[in-house]
Amino acid sequence: MKHIYTFFSLIFFISSAQLSAQNSTTGENLNKGLKQLEHLKDNSIVKNLPLKNIGPSVMSGRVTDFAVNPDDPTEFYVGYATGGLWHTINNGISFTPVMDNSPTQKIGDVAVDWKTGTIWVGTGEVNASRSSYAGIGLLKSEDKGKSWNFMGLPDSHHISRILINPDNPDEVIVGVTGHLYSPNPERGIFKTTNGGKTWDKKLFIGEYTGIIDIAVNPSNFSEMYAASWDKHREAWNFRESGKNSGIYKTTDAGDTWTLLSTKESGFPTGDGVGRIGLSVYDDNTIYAILDNQNHREKDETEKQAMGGLQKENFENMSTSKFLKLENEKLETFLRSNNFQKKYTAENVKEMVRSNKVKPSDLSLYLGSANSDLFDTPVIGAQVYRSDDGGKTWDLTHDDYLDDLYYSYGYYFGMIHVDPGNKDGIYIYGVPILKSKDAGKTFTSIDAENVHADHHALWINPKKPGHLIDGNDGGINISYDDGEHWSKNNSPSVGQFYTVNVDNENTYNIYGGLQDNGVWVGPHTNKESRRWNSSGDYNFESIMGGDGMQVEIDDRNSDIVYTGYQFGTYFRINRKSGEREYIQPRHELGERPYRFNWQTPILLSPHNQDILYMGANKLMRSMDQGNSWTPISEDLTKGAKEGDVPFGTLATISESPFQFGLIYTGSDDGLIYVSKNSGGSWTNISGNLPKDRWVSRIIASEFKKERVYATLNGYRNDDFKPYVYVSENYGETWQDISSNLPLSPVNVIREDPNNGNVLYLGTDDGLYVSLNRGQNWEVFSTGIPNVPVHDLRIQKREKDLVVGTHGRSIYIADIAAVSNLNNNELGEAISISSPEKVRFSSGWGNSYSKWMDPYVPEFTLTYYSAKKGKGMITIKSESGIEVQQIEVEADKGFNTAKYDLTIIEAAAEKLSKESKQLDIQQASNQKYYIPKGKYVMEFSINDKTAKSGFEVE
Repeated sequence: MKHIYTFFSLIFFISSAQLSAQNSTTGENLNKGLKQLEHLKDNSIVKNLPLKNIGPSVMSGRVTDFAVNPDDPTEFYVGYATGGLWHTINNGISFTPVMDNSPTQKIGDVAVDWKTGTIWVGTGEVNASRSSYAGIGLLKSEDKGKSWNFMGLPDSHHISRILINPDNPDEVIVGVTGHLYSPNPERGIFKTTNGGKTWDKKLFIGEYTGIIDIAVNPSNFSEMYAASWDKHREAWNFRESGKNSGIYKTTDAGDTWTLLSTKESGFPTGDGVGRIGLSVYDDNTIYAILDNQNHREKDETEKQAMGGLQKENFENMSTSKFLKLENEKLETFLRSNNFQKKYTAENVKEMVRSNKVKPSDLSLYLGSANSDLFDTPVIGAQVYRSDDGGKTWDLTHDDYLDDLYYSYGYYFGMIHVDPGNKDGIYIYGVPILKSKDAGKTFTSIDAENVHADHHALWINPKKPGHLIDGNDGGINISYDDGEHWSKNNSPSVGQFYTVNVDNENTYNIYGGLQDNGVWVGPHTNKESRRWNSSGDYNFESIMGGDGMQVEIDDRNSDIVYTGYQFGTYFRINRKSGEREYIQPRHELGERPYRFNWQTPILLSPHNQDILYMGANKLMRSMDQGNSWTPISEDLTKGAKEGDVPFGTLATISESPFQFGLIYTGSDDGLIYVSKNSGGSWTNISGNLPKDRWVSRIIASEFKKERVYATLNGYRNDDFKPYVYVSENYGETWQDISSNLPLSPVNVIREDPNNGNVLYLGTDDGLYVSLNRGQNWEVFSTGIPNVPVHDLRIQKREKDLVVGTHGRSIYIADIAAVSNLNNNELGEAISISSPEKVRFSSGWGNSYSKWMDPYVPEFTLTYYSAKKGKGMITIKSESGIEVQQIEVEADKGFNTAKYDLTIIEAAAEKLSKESKQLDIQQASNQKYYIPKGKYVMEFSINDKTAKSGFEVE
């Protein structure tokens, strides 16, 4: 733990200004929380219980930056948004994680001084997305990731760029974007000349304006260009642009800065200026890409090209004009805009004629979060070039760069000039484009094995056409300027939003991922490259888009309900391949339902034909999603003006004790209960914190009146853990956050076999409580500090399935935790293992002289109330001692590996005892345990515990 002491021994650079009234978390408190987390790890009774990562890796996760060795580009570091920092020395064939021992896995930027090997990491992704997590400041490693030191800027939250002076590695320039959801003063440009011991703020523009990019003149470190970004994100709205966005220049290595993007410069100014990316070729030539949020005007040609009736035509249309519309044109409009089939031209006209609806209701009907996301009339991406060191700028192209940013330029915003070609540039969003004529024309260099959303690019200055691309689907490498790409996705860095499990004999795990759809695969998956030759990868994609929640029919696991963002859900028959679109539709004359980005769905535990879906109302289908009925009024505070759907349900739970005992939680902080299947609803969130996203509401499986709730303040930059339990249907709540460190809470689950045991996932880790929240223990073996978005428990196997947003899926064997009696924690000892193991004649043998003998592994879990040395003895059913294992026990749960060998004397005794056994030495000169039933005894501190297993 040496790196932790180093991390916290430094003096933090903390802004003296206090944060806004939004209760956003300060850097000082955040670091106190991290110190508390490390203390918990050292003393946790589950610290030795391992978690096993099962992948998947094929879809990878969002890349944010590269640092490539300029003398050997087969060596590079790659930073993932929430998956940590990875290192390769073989051109991406394999990677090693180098930040698993650090306090965070959330990365904004990476810089390496290749002369010394020193690594700088700016934590906190800057793409300003729904899952762009805040960091903890600057980290530095001088031993290639073996240890990490905290180097200041704890209140930065999101760091965009780190530049190291190639002639003086103690001189470092840092661009800070700042808080995502709240104003703060620790943003702008910071500089150190003593390796990070102290920092000076060199450019500050405003508490809503940070630095999104800094580009340096490759031949002159003193000359840099910086892009400021004036923005403000809220849960219901994102102001992506502002008058303080612009381009600055320094000629003294960042000590002083001058605004270049004035009205006279030719570069856009004003409220519509959004995210800017920069790239410098030489003293004179600089490129900039702008997300221009000013709206474009539709010319007459465009209007004519649209043809037919449009949504806007109905907004102010009179009844008489509507009734004169040609039925054929109206019918075309209805069908092309996916109106419910029951609405035809004739019956809609009759509804208008009888005053049941108005013509404007046809426009109202078409409100859609997905259409609002993709179909907004902003100018979008623009490329500018300066040939006089930034004094003046010219737009490089005549036409709009459509189908690049769509309406989410905040998610992209980078440009790169080829170091060997002044006129060669690369830009990206969806897809990646290149230009060889200084931005006049562009060509796509996307490919079928390249993910569409791009975030990072490295261009080899010594080898034209050698590119390393980072995207939402990992890493791609090209040597022919994007004509062909290899895929380099060995790290398990999937960003899961949700997970679920079925009950098959070899149970499957399902999960929805950020921008990588929905996948399913066996829980026994072991990541390897075997599928490269077999063509058979264990995990299978069953849905595209941003993968969301999954429900599986427990009568037939081929029937799966899932979908993508904003409630676009389907019922899928995996066996037949059929899929039915099942999103509920509102009635003509009603406002559209509001669906959360992660729309909740739930199959009733009482009847698997009954499906619930949360909009702003709770919807129920009695026929597997074929038809829907709203069973509530609006269970939120209502719509809120903005460009993000808000006032939506985020979580649903139905009690296993009673059909129709239903709880809902909303993104605006309301929790409701119905005890009569939606006949009436009661708001039960009155004494809970206000305006915090309800991340989970869970009805207990052990007591009808009991319910758990977690709230999440991430979208307020409030990282306090909010965890509650009620014993009376939510009439009153008890805070059970107890000793949890600062970190927003995403999920809580009960252990289905032990009502005292709770599991919890936060933005920084995984916890368990053995006493229903009186105190919490943190898991740390095998899993780094990564966001945990979802948890499921496979009841039969007693497996905890952990869906992380950055490191794919983990499984923990929780049988020992589940079986332990909480009342005996202070004195108890216990031992457990898998109940059965399948015998193999291959144990200890090899089928080739070129292969090592196969060595089996059997995990034993034991609990000791006190630290000490113990002995595990394995005996046959008749009492023959077959093996002993000496163990060291920490206080709490521990594990040991048993290789299934037995002593020679036991082999002889067992062979004599049973005429059917003839135990022979394996090729590795060891004897292995035969079929039969066995007893395990764990002895420590004059106490003994027993358990058993069977070799089949």
